[in-house]
Amino acid sequence: MSIQTSDILAASKRLKGIAIHTAFQYQTQLSEKYQCQIYFKREDLQVVRSYKIRGAYNKIASLSAEEVKAGVICASAGNHAQGFAYSCHKLQIFGTVYMPVTTTRQKIKQVQMFGKEYVEIKLLGDTFDDAYNAAMEESQTAQKPFVHPFDDAKIIEGQGTVGKEIWDDSDEPLDYLFVPVGGGGLSAGVGSFFKQVSPKTIIIGVEPEGAPAMKTSINAGVNTELSHIDKFVDGAAVKKVGDLTFEICREILEEVILVPEGKICSTILDLYNEEAIVVEPAGALSVAALDFYKDKIKGKNICCVISGGNNDITRMAEIKERSQLYEGLKHYFIVRLPQRAGALKEFLIEVLGPNDDICHFEYKKKNQRESGPIVLGVELPNSDGFDPLIQRMKEHDINYQYLNDNPSLFEFLV
Repeated sequence: MSIQTSDILAASKRLKGIAIHTAFQYQTQLSEKYQCQIYFKREDLQVVRSYKIRGAYNKIASLSAEEVKAGVICASAGNHAQGFAYSCHKLQIFGTVYMPVTTTRQKIKQVQMFGKEYVEIKLLGDTFDDAYNAAMEESQTAQKPFVHPFDDAKIIEGQGTVGKEIWDDSDEPLDYLFVPVGGGGLSAGVGSFFKQVSPKTIIIGVEPEGAPAMKTSINAGVNTELSHIDKFVDGAAVKKVGDLTFEICREILEEVILVPEGKICSTILDLYNEEAIVVEPAGALSVAALDFYKDKIKGKNICCVISGGNNDITRMAEIKERSQLYEGLKHYFIVRLPQRAGALKEFLIEVLGPNDDICHFEYKKKNQRESGPIVLGVELPNSDGFDPLIQRMKEHDINYQYLNDNPSLFEFLV
């Protein structure tokens, strides 16, 4: 099962003048690093800073005047809502967007900005599921077409236009195409197009390790809902992929690879510092996967789809923290030192290395106690400094507990 090329070409015509034909850029530094030819498909430069405008507009524009008489509706707390709102404004069709109450003000403001007077935002419930259920109920009772974020043929056809543009702009056949996977709309659309025009191109889906809905489903042979997910990569973290996207992706994806959230954070920082590219966590997925394919892609032509750039600046501290934890540069401990004068000074001089930096310190002296616990964060100049630090703690009989491997305690204390 796949989406036909003719349907994607029709979507491309429908999107002309609406969605930007985004850049297909050669990446010199990464190409030298991996000894291949790497190109980025820059959907972060799209009008709503993600590819979502393509599917949303294609779906709404394909509806008849009778179908949209009462308006259209969607549920989203992210990029789909912005693409939906922009489409409603362009088509002058009234739309309702359901969002969880927990949605950030920045996202709400963006949706309202793109939709203007053609969009009403309704905040309901604490989770996306609450908002989704409310939207579906209104869709049925008010006879408003529901614009799904991914599990709809018209949505997939619209996202497939990303693949058409890559094909149009690439001078040489692509050997590998890395595509982020959330609900599966982008990978299903791009993959469907390439399987028909360039069947030798190997298509790799990339999911966050904490939300492996597509990989789990493909391995199980049936679309499977996850019991819980890590929502950090919010643009690609879903508990269940679409039924239609699952059927397509299981046929067209060579493999679905999982990338740790910490690796994604390191990639976000690298893209910003080295390429001056601002991406959201989902937008970094395809590039983060390259390290896991470095032997296979040598000498090959590669394209990474950068799916979006809606990154909230307030998340950068967390992104840096997750990156440092993943890279082995930041470590947290509970250290119990004797409650005597000079004990802390001895620890700092004799246990910590000369270039080790204390990034977190909490201590309160307890009366009538022989030892006092310190919550200590240490930032190392490189990951090789960890084992020597542990060795010095043992040599000096330091009573410590390592927190990085204990996420529940780590989140409570740090």
